[in-house]
Amino acid sequence: MTSLVASISELKKNPIKVLEEAEGHPVRILNRDQTVFYCVPPDIYERLVEMAEDQELNAIADARLSDGQETVPVALRDL
Repeated sequence: MTSLVASISELKKNPIKVLEEAEGHPVRILNRDQTVFYCVPPDIYERLVEMAEDQELNAIADARLSDGQETVPVALRDL
């Protein structure tokens, strides 16, 4: 997922330094050579949340279409 890696010890010792070295990229955090989590900048996190919300809304729309509910055509200019 990312080429930038830091240990949990490094992160605890100086979290700001780890994030500055990442220069706005995600950082994989390791504990005993196992990935425990990723640190991501706010803009990337917000995009991920938006993508998850979009997927959820698409799933709801798909479920409604497959339920056989009546659809109503609407033009964007009419909204």
